[in-house]
Amino acid sequence: MPSNKISPFIAIIDFGSQYSHLISRTLRDLNVPSKIFTPQVSLQKLTNAGGLILSGGPRSLLKNPIEFNSKILSLNVPILGLCYGHQLLADFWGGKLSAGQTREYGKARLTIAKPHRLFAKVPKTTEVWMSHGDSVIKLPPGFITLAQTKHLPIAAMASTTKPILGLQFHPEVHHTKYGRIILNNFAARLCHLNATTRLATLTLIEQQIKQQVGYKKVFLLVSGGVDSTVALALLNQALGKTKVYGLHIDTGLLRFKEQTQVAKLLREAGFTNLHTIKADRQFLNHLNKAWQPEHKRQIIGQTFVTVANQTMQRLKLNPREWLLGQGTIYPDTIESAGTKHAAKIKTHHNRVGLLQKFARQGLLVEPLKNLYKDEVRTLGKELGLPNELIWTHPFPGPGLAVRLLCLNKVEAKRLNADRHKLPNILLTKYDSRLLPIKSVGVQGDERSYARPLAVDASYHRAATIHKLANELTNKYQVINRVLLKIAGPKLNAGQAYPAFLTKPRIKLLQTIDHLITTEIKRAKAYGKLWQCPVILIPFGRKHRSSIVLRPFASREAMTGEAYLLSPRLINTITAKIKGLKAIDYIFYDLTDKPPGTIEWE
Repeated sequence: MPSNKISPFIAIIDFGSQYSHLISRTLRDLNVPSKIFTPQVSLQKLTNAGGLILSGGPRSLLKNPIEFNSKILSLNVPILGLCYGHQLLADFWGGKLSAGQTREYGKARLTIAKPHRLFAKVPKTTEVWMSHGDSVIKLPPGFITLAQTKHLPIAAMASTTKPILGLQFHPEVHHTKYGRIILNNFAARLCHLNATTRLATLTLIEQQIKQQVGYKKVFLLVSGGVDSTVALALLNQALGKTKVYGLHIDTGLLRFKEQTQVAKLLREAGFTNLHTIKADRQFLNHLNKAWQPEHKRQIIGQTFVTVANQTMQRLKLNPREWLLGQGTIYPDTIESAGTKHAAKIKTHHNRVGLLQKFARQGLLVEPLKNLYKDEVRTLGKELGLPNELIWTHPFPGPGLAVRLLCLNKVEAKRLNADRHKLPNILLTKYDSRLLPIKSVGVQGDERSYARPLAVDASYHRAATIHKLANELTNKYQVINRVLLKIAGPKLNAGQAYPAFLTKPRIKLLQTIDHLITTEIKRAKAYGKLWQCPVILIPFGRKHRSSIVLRPFASREAMTGEAYLLSPRLINTITAKIKGLKAIDYIFYDLTDKPPGTIEWE
């Protein structure tokens, strides 16, 4: 146990989980100090730690364990292992692990078997969030089971002689209903760390901006979304408008009339140092014939840098006097493999190689890089930004490029020929088919690139299919999404076709996206959604194109759930899309995150 002197922080040992930073963020919300370290951290750096939290991670202890300084487990402080950390503790102290026959991604019902300080004020049965493949099947000597789920007999464990505990689930994720209470119990009841007062986030960030920028100026790329807008407001307040040049680039991949709307909104909000440039031809030329998701993202990120450099040269700005700025937030970093052991889910446009190099050299100003979207919105309120800017739905930096799925001729032929067979038991209630396309997902902290399963059923079955989606993606690795077909011919009538990022496809998606957004706002459902991506896929029959609706609910974008729109709204949207006479199928994505990402690429 800690000494009589109150220890100043909880040490988070990061094994590469997508959620590691969420642990720190949750403790920050509780006003409990924490620091993040690599698994190889020296004992010297942990001298003042009052407790350890071992994070989850993308590796398997059974196949490819991460090297770590095992001496940290001998520290006389409470230790809490989460997911991979839970398995590591079990393995280290003599338990047994197994690669699960059924993986668990998403919600699970936890039943507490034995009372413990860690579960103080937590109901005996509660909802938790899982994201794992391996599991603990035998306790280490001297440990007891604290809780279990339907598929997991050892979902939580504790040593009977030391303050060592393991949880297979993720309390740091807000979908674990009492997760914040569990982490607070660990900090207060086991580590005896009291909440501390802290300097306001806004004041801290302004201090950090001034310290990094010094006498220089900032050339900020502004998309018009909440992140880059708040970054612009922060820089203006910290440095003054004369030291900040905001640039909004029209990539040709924006939503319907978005460039005009962004300029108008920001001008009305008082941003007089924002400038716009049209570079659609340059972006589309570079993206010609690109079809793989990562390739498209890399091209877009590099083109942003190229256009920014060209603009600076045209304006004759001295590069020695200017730093490049971005509205990067933490999910961009972690999904791009921004920590040592994290797996790459997808490269964000603001995390391509050249920008990473700038960041390492201190040449990149990113005032929001350690924050989540909800924290950014809070800052936006403090800065006095209008609600229309603060609460606009997130839009990916690569724009519609990652919502327009592409295929070359060879890949389309291969996917059509490569028909995966599912067990007949899945086909007894519903007509279903694995579609010959692929999308990006996140399963067990790792990237997946797999097919969606489309189910042919009426929309009133959506809630049932949503529940079925979690079961199927947990059980079958060939699936990372489940879709409901809400319009179109029989599923076996469609096939994949070659398609690229062309102006007609972009215009079609812009039209449908605008149509859907308008109807969602008219039905007063916009504020209930985190966002509603609309994806155009090269699958169909007559028109060779289909649409996927992706209404999604979340708090910080690291996890979330498919959101069910009202049947009346769906009927309206479906009728309007059919009226365009350009789409074969309309699908509804019923996949949570994990196992699906919010965007498809």
